[in-house]
This record gives sequence, C-alpha cells and structure tokens, in this order.
Amino acid sequence: MIPEIIILAMIAAFLGMRLYSVLGRRAEHEEEMVANRFERPEDAAPQPAPSAAQAEAPRAENLTGGFAPAIENGLRDIAAADRSFQLIPFLEGARGAYRMVLEAFWRGDREELRQLCDDDVYASFDAAITEREESGQMLENRLIRIEDSTIHSAMLDGRTARISVRFVSDIASVTRDKDGTMIAGSLDDAVESRDVWTFSRNVNAAGPDWLLDETDVG
Repeated sequence: MIPEIIILAMIAAFLGMRLYSVLGRRAEHEEEMVANRFERPEDAAPQPAPSAAQAEAPRAENLTGGFAPAIENGLRDIAAADRSFQLIPFLEGARGAYRMVLEAFWRGDREELRQLCDDDVYASFDAAITEREESGQMLENRLIRIEDSTIHSAMLDGRTARISVRFVSDIASVTRDKDGTMIAGSLDDAVESRDVWTFSRNVNAAGPDWLLDETDVG
C-alpha cells in the first residue's frame, strides 16, 4: 500500500510540475501582450517613411469597397483634387457633425449652427428656431444612437467636393409648451430617423472643415 501511495504522489507531483510550466509560460506570454497593448505610441518602434509612390497616391481608403461606380468615381476625383482627403476620418467627422447640428438645433444654438452649416441650411434652421421661439415651444430631443452612416453620393463640382451621407438613427423627441408641459412625443420611445445630409468643402481651402450643404429625408 505504501509503495502505491508513493508512486501516486510522484505522479501527482510530476503532473503538477508539467501543469505549472504550461500555465506559467502562458501567464508570462499574456502579461507581455497586455504590456504591448498599452504601450504608448512614442515608445513604439519608428515606422519606415512612405515611399515616393505611396506619398503621391490619393489617401482615400476603401474607394473600391462595394460602392456604386458613380460614388467610387466621385471619391477618386475628390481624393485626386484634395491629397489630404481620407474616407474613414471623413465619415467619423460626418457622424460627429450630425450629432452636433441636431443638438444645436434642438437647443436653439444659432452660433454653433452658423459654424457648421452653409448660408442656406443655416437660414432654414434659423427660421425654424424663430418660429419655435415665437410659439413658446421647446424641444427636449435626444439622439439615442446612430445605427448606420453610409456614403449616398460623391462628386467634385469644380473645386467644391460634395459628399452625401445617409444616416439611420434613433431619436427620442419631446415638445413642451412655454409652461414646460409636454404636448407631443416621448423620451421613452425612440423613433427611427433616416436622413441624407450633404457636406461640402472647397478643396483649395487651407482648413479641413466641411460644411453642411443640404439636408433631405432618406
């Protein structure tokens, strides 16, 4: 009996050592991955400089990523005229502008709208805000989420780039009267909204800013 106990103990010790060696190596590997993942950009190894061919190529990503030919051609024209244009940052900026414009309109912030919209679109927002103020109504709307944002059209009109983006979003809306009483809507029930917004920019402009050029229901 005693020899059997000794043999079993030896087997258990051997298996324990094997298990420790495997888990120990895995833990060390995982710690190294976590450290690399949180490494600051300045600590990373320097990247090689782009070649002359890469520097000359238009920096518009995914121009052939399933777009219709007209959209693809428009994006290529814009990228050729504006070497700083990049599609993914543009879409991220468009989503941010969509939220900022809606929230500025809802709270009646003309100053912010003036910075984000061209003259015609600003005039429309301004008229709607004035009408709302004269009636004593207030909007208490919330953009719950942007479900989707896709390129609807793209073109280069002379030196003006125009890109339309279709937004699908969920918006909860409430309208209150001058006394603060809710007269329409509900913050508990979001409604799907589909909009097509067109952004424009002079490709010769020094700044990177795009303006909201047109709004439509999509």
